[in-house]
Amino acid sequence: MSERPQGFSDPDKGTGWTKSVNPASGDTIGFSEKNSPQDLKEAVRRARKAFEQWAILPVGERVRALRRIKAHLMEHAEEITALISKENGKTRIEAFAIEVMPAVMALDYYTSHAKSFLKPALLAPGSLLLFNKWSRIFRVPYGVIGIISPWNYPFSIPFSEVVMGLLAGNGVILKTASSTQLVGRQIESCMHAAGLPDGLFSFINIPGSQAGDAFIESGIDKLFFTGSVSSGKKLMAKAAETLTPLNLELGGNDAMLVCEDADLDRASSGAVWAGLQNCGQSCAGVERIYVHESAYGPFLERLKAKVESLRVGEDRDFSVDMGAMTTKDQMETVRKHIEDALQKGAKIVAQSGCPQTDSPGNFLPATLIADVNHDMLVMKEETFGPVLALMKVRDMEEATALANDSLYGLTGSVWSKKSRKAERIARKIRAGVVTINDHLVSHGMPETPWGGVKASGFGRTHGRIGFNEMSQPQVVVHDLLGFAKKNLWWRPYSEELYRGLCGTMKFFYGRKLKVRLSGLKPMLKILPRIFSDR
Repeated sequence: MSERPQGFSDPDKGTGWTKSVNPASGDTIGFSEKNSPQDLKEAVRRARKAFEQWAILPVGERVRALRRIKAHLMEHAEEITALISKENGKTRIEAFAIEVMPAVMALDYYTSHAKSFLKPALLAPGSLLLFNKWSRIFRVPYGVIGIISPWNYPFSIPFSEVVMGLLAGNGVILKTASSTQLVGRQIESCMHAAGLPDGLFSFINIPGSQAGDAFIESGIDKLFFTGSVSSGKKLMAKAAETLTPLNLELGGNDAMLVCEDADLDRASSGAVWAGLQNCGQSCAGVERIYVHESAYGPFLERLKAKVESLRVGEDRDFSVDMGAMTTKDQMETVRKHIEDALQKGAKIVAQSGCPQTDSPGNFLPATLIADVNHDMLVMKEETFGPVLALMKVRDMEEATALANDSLYGLTGSVWSKKSRKAERIARKIRAGVVTINDHLVSHGMPETPWGGVKASGFGRTHGRIGFNEMSQPQVVVHDLLGFAKKNLWWRPYSEELYRGLCGTMKFFYGRKLKVRLSGLKPMLKILPRIFSDR
């Protein structure tokens, strides 16, 4: 298996290579060498060998190695941005703002905080009864972790996880989506720039249909997966065979709640941004919008105008607002959801322009639909495309109930000029992240944990909580009375010991003074036994 990044543009490559295609033009832009499950097992073996020395390095040395990546990112930022746009389909501004910039921010944050995150924590005794027992919690790496990442954010999602995994002391094996292999190879180049020990990090190209089983069977110690609910369920079943720990982020159908006192200009712009950037291919993007009836008309008017003004097409000169869908399969899902909604009574109230249907690119218009209900697929399932579904509500209690009427619970947002009111509403929404007067931004904030509830998965990435997912707690307990011969409750047993232990409990935990004092004498009678071998 090759040690160097393998991104190529040779059109003669055969079946041993994954072809990468620009979804906006249909042009072939490169190839990525495929790997077998046996290659993966070999990568795990090599990573485990490298891990043995990497894990015992002082955290500061691991930090210094990873900081070398910053210079590489700064030097190649625009090159990486252009490749993300070509291979994923999003505009270059989106590629830069929501992929490359967050990666730099995350790298800076985690290298700055790794020492404090991994610093052993001292635990004082929780009871005077065990005053002599003091504990320290150490964070220890799992060993070798696997990361399977999606095509919608092919750089920023895996980049942060790889950095956290390495800083925590693990070896890391990364597999990115087949349709965005060349972007994944850019992450491989970043890791090479760090000068990591041989084998500590590997990039593996295995088709998605085989990847889950292959990773679990490879012997990795933990797997981080971002993808569909159906794939997540299959992974859980497979992981149960070996008790391999999983961290799952499985998508969403996120709700946006617009209060009667919201700033409708900001809210409508936020809906267009968070619902339609990356062509709506965001697991935490706005899909369902619930608007208070008193604000519905003015909000609809603003949103309609902004959707219709969007420019859709291939990003050649920064003159488009929305690029291409990444895959044709996802385009069919979007069409299916729109058709289902229309058949059940919804109506299209606004659409952007779109390149002609004979265009080779994967283009769909941005679409705003109204008169929706929860019998429609757009309100029940993850559409994952450039569609906003608008629904009028009587009050915010109804909006909250509807927001929670979903299998998913990744993120949500509340829009109001009254911060305390918005927070009260936000706390009632069953989601991993709820943002006030914004949406989707927290994924780019490295300090905030990321993850969902219900069918959106479990576990977290990002922030201190996410960083802790990359390691396990190990408790080391010290005894200040190490010179004592035994603990109070050790053998040999006797009735006196039993009465003494009962007295100890009364003395420390009795509610009344009389009860507590009654336990003092039998407790004192057994205390000397800790200094005796008998």
